Amino acid sequence: MIEKYSVRTDLALEEKERFESDNVEISGVVLEEDYDETLEIRITRVKIETENGAKAMGKPAGVYLTLEAPNLAVPDEDYHREISEKLADHMEELLHENHLTGRDISVLVVGLGNRQVTPDALGPYVADNLCVTRHIVREYGKYAMGMERAQLVSAIVPGVMGQTGMETLEIVKGVVTETKPDLVIAVDALAARNSRRLNRTIQIADTGIHPGSGVGNHRNGLTRETLGIPVIGIGVPTVVDAATIVSDTMENLIQAMETSETLKGVGEVLKMYNNAEKYELVKELISPHLNGMFVTPKDEDEMVKQISYTISESLNLLFAGREDRE
Repeated sequence: MIEKYSVRTDLALEEKERFESDNVEISGVVLEEDYDETLEIRITRVKIETENGAKAMGKPAGVYLTLEAPNLAVPDEDYHREISEKLADHMEELLHENHLTGRDISVLVVGLGNRQVTPDALGPYVADNLCVTRHIVREYGKYAMGMERAQLVSAIVPGVMGQTGMETLEIVKGVVTETKPDLVIAVDALAARNSRRLNRTIQIADTGIHPGSGVGNHRNGLTRETLGIPVIGIGVPTVVDAATIVSDTMENLIQAMETSETLKGVGEVLKMYNNAEKYELVKELISPHLNGMFVTPKDEDEMVKQISYTISESLNLLFAGREDRE
């Protein structure tokens, strides 16, 4: 049963936590944590260094930065500004590791997702708020922006296959071939294992992104291998698998049973199941109609708009050369 255990998550941090809960060490995977007490932000860096580590994690080798901020869902402009600056700093680290700093570069931002479906509208919303500069810089030069630093930034919202009849990769590859950017940044909504991380977590990865993978819609990935240039993926979990919610509820039920004299025996039996077995049990018990259901918060529309602006601001700070960024 454990072999079939597959958590619906796009977060490398949650994949690593799954092994830690089973007391399993993964060779070739390094985890580093840093906590900012002032902003209450936890930054986790998961680095997959070997092929064995990539196989165990189910993710390509590379660097996955996860920023967890419980207050990210709070409509506080000053706080979101701080988050934007943090994101810009960490993206700059990935650019440096990919030898893309210290020179003018051309960047294509791809807003993945479906604008008509609120939990999937993150990418298009980010593209809407971007300061695109490619057309101005090419026509008048970077000093026309009135800033010392102004990279060539362009953006595209390729839609989804149901709207276009084309793979996202086909569209983006065509644009990359014509415009020849040095870097692609793909922004997409993700799926999480833990409902507490919804709209409160941002993942940045230098391995690219696979549209729709979190909800089981496997499409060709936007990666260095498929596009021929570095690809940085930025994602925010906006949905959680219904089976994981039921599984978490069962975990709480087991704990409640342990304090009940009448149901203590049942709780002890269920407690003998490990996480993998509990998850598979839930998937077998819930209705087939619920097994493919994904859940999102009721105020998702406001949250997505808010977080999309935070991400676009971080990209504007990084590439449009805002003078107020220290």
